[in-house]
Amino acid sequence: MSVWGRVSGVVDVSAGVRLGVAGLVGVGVGVWLRVESVVAALLGGWAAAGALFVVWTLLVVAPLGPEATAEHALREEPARVVERGIVLLAAVASLAGLVVVLAQGGLRHDPLTAGAVLAAVVASWGCVHTLFALRYARLYYTDPPGGIDFHADGGTAPSYTDFTYVAFTVGMSFAVSDTDLRTTAMRRTAQTQALLAYLYGTVIVALLVNLVAGLAG
Repeated sequence: MSVWGRVSGVVDVSAGVRLGVAGLVGVGVGVWLRVESVVAALLGGWAAAGALFVVWTLLVVAPLGPEATAEHALREEPARVVERGIVLLAAVASLAGLVVVLAQGGLRHDPLTAGAVLAAVVASWGCVHTLFALRYARLYYTDPPGGIDFHADGGTAPSYTDFTYVAFTVGMSFAVSDTDLRTTAMRRTAQTQALLAYLYGTVIVALLVNLVAGLAG
C-alpha cells in the first residue's frame, strides 16, 4: 500500500504515517515539558498529538465534495481502523490521567501541569467528535447510502462538512438539531457519542471548579 494517497486531488498520507508522526510529536512535547508529574507529561504529549490529528484530518476532509467524501469514507483499510481505535482509546484514557492529576493536587501549584491538562481535555474532545464525523460519513455511504436526512435542497449528497456539523452538534448539545437520523446504526452511534460528550462535559466542569478553587486558595 502506498504511503501517499489522493482523493479527488487532495493528498492524504496513509493512516500509519499520520499516526506515527502524531506519536513522535506527542513524545517530543511530553519530554520537552519537564513537568514533575509523569502523568501530566503524558497528558501534555497527548494534547500535542491529538491536536495534530484533528487539524490534519480536518484539513484533508474539509475541502472534499460529496463524491470525494464518499470515496474517502469508503476507503476504510485496516490501518485506518487501527488508527481511529488508538486515537479514541487514548482520548478516553486521558480522562483517567486527568483524575490522577486532580487527586494529586497538581493543578493547584503547577501552572504548566494545569495547562497540559487543559490542553489534553480540549484535544481529546476534538478527537472524539472528529472520529465520530468520520464514522457518520462511513455509515452514510455504506451501501445502501443514507441514514441521515439533511433536508438539503435538491437532494444534494452530503460532504464531510455536513458530517462534522452533525458530530459537533451532538458533541456540544448531546442531541441532533435540524437533521433526522433514519437508521438504527446512526441512532446508536449518536447515542454513544452523546454519552461520551456528556462525560467530557462533566470532567471539564470539574476541572474548572478545581482550577478556580486552586486560584482562590
